[in-house]
Amino acid sequence: MDYKMIVLDLDGTLTNSDKQISPPTKQALIDIQEQGILVVLASGRPINGVKPLAQELKLDHYDSYILSFNGARITRCNRWETIYSKCIPPSVIQPILDITKTYEGLDLWTYEGEDILSAIKQNEYTELEHRICHMNIKHVEDFIAYVTFPINKLLIAGDPAVIEDLMKELQEKFNSLLSIYRSEPFYLEIMPQNIDKAHSLQKLISSIGINAEEMICCGDGYNDITMIEYAGLGVAMGNAQSIVKETADFITLSNDEDGVLHVIKNFL
Repeated sequence: MDYKMIVLDLDGTLTNSDKQISPPTKQALIDIQEQGILVVLASGRPINGVKPLAQELKLDHYDSYILSFNGARITRCNRWETIYSKCIPPSVIQPILDITKTYEGLDLWTYEGEDILSAIKQNEYTELEHRICHMNIKHVEDFIAYVTFPINKLLIAGDPAVIEDLMKELQEKFNSLLSIYRSEPFYLEIMPQNIDKAHSLQKLISSIGINAEEMICCGDGYNDITMIEYAGLGVAMGNAQSIVKETADFITLSNDEDGVLHVIKNFL
């Protein structure tokens, strides 16, 4: 197959355990863009958490793209232009916050520019998001009054067992309005309805004349399953969750063994 696009999750896929792209992988991704193959970074991170890696890979020099917020926003890198954005209905934010506060030890946040807006009380997972995305944590006392702008995603984080219980309650209550799923055992993603990586990739490739069979998608987490299933070649990392490996066409090396480079060498 003559693949025309490779789509990469970031954490646990493109980046190693130090949250860095290895020099050989970086060079290989620049080289394939020189050959006309598109590189898409698809992440749950906000745009400002993805942009530094996109610039490192020179996506802004080519006609490559970012899917941020698990696909709720698509950015064309050579112009830093938003070409698609879907937001959460404002009416659901207050009840989601109220329900989340009834559970112990959780934090809820969204994003504004360079800031992570913490609505409850920052915990170890808020701090992890700060380190991964290189964004400041800003506690907002009156979250509802503050968040008057459109938002693509809410994220709730805490103990995985607590997150599991909360997820079931929120899914039951907001099933017709939102997509609610875990990206990690401790991260609960609150997304606009029907938004996931596959949904947004379908919109992207139809707009640029590529079909799914011409696309490789690589990932390791729960939120990568839909795009791995959708792609012509769905790739699970060696370090991926078991359920992710079960959906993949190919299992590559781990993110600490240049698994993405292994895919490029074998298929591109």
